[in-house]
Amino acid sequence: MLTRLPGAIVRAMMVVMLIVLPYALLPSSSVNSTQIVTLVAIFGALFTIVEYSSKSPSLVEFRDAPPFNRVRFSALFATVFCLAIIFRGGDAPSAISAQFQASGAQIGQAIDFPYSPVRLMVLMMPDGTDPAVITRLRDAAGLSYLVSVFSVIWFVVLLRLYHWPRRTEAFNVWINLPTFDPTAGGDVVKRLQRDGRINIILGFLLPFFVPAVVKLVERLGTPINLDNPQTLIWTVSAWAFLPASILMRGVALSRVAQMILLQRERSYDRAETRSGPF
Repeated sequence: MLTRLPGAIVRAMMVVMLIVLPYALLPSSSVNSTQIVTLVAIFGALFTIVEYSSKSPSLVEFRDAPPFNRVRFSALFATVFCLAIIFRGGDAPSAISAQFQASGAQIGQAIDFPYSPVRLMVLMMPDGTDPAVITRLRDAAGLSYLVSVFSVIWFVVLLRLYHWPRRTEAFNVWINLPTFDPTAGGDVVKRLQRDGRINIILGFLLPFFVPAVVKLVERLGTPINLDNPQTLIWTVSAWAFLPASILMRGVALSRVAQMILLQRERSYDRAETRSGPF
């Protein structure tokens, strides 16, 4: 545990930075917001320290199999940072915020075509919403979705380059998959392949499915309010990050299933070689 503690503390500090980032860059006069951000930051730091300092994690998957969690965290951090810089330009304009705003507007307009996830995010807003809020939502959704797509592509490229999971290093399946129960029944490889396919399909469909659910909830009498920039940042970031994270998990599970299958085949070949022709 002591050998893992320094790394866990560094990761906890990065999690705190991520949580505090929108609050630090955007003005907020609400005392409740300060308390909520502080509590969430403390909880996130404690959870990270416990998960990464213990011998066996309880919830964090692929803890000892980089770059899975590093790519996911980097994608979320980049999304939150870009959106915070864009919305900061409304109160404290600068050359950097203007550049981010122009890029977000161009990306949002380019991706905002019929039946696209960005168009569905815009259509989910209730009638009578301020056009400025619609524009901010479109720009934020376009930029966030682009970051999530690039993060998935970069993750797949890294898997290819580093031959993840590496055959030359130890890979403990049960530590890196603490939520996967190998005794639940059925062949482990088939279950991993099935879960991988389900995660890939779900990650692809979720950006289209979430706006429809929000629109349905709004028709039932609970409209969504995205006038607060911080609420808009976290809502759009979650909308873009969760599908990308699920899709990356599906790819990782498929790779692990492939690794186990190859190890089985090698074990069978060695067993046949030792037993001889009879």
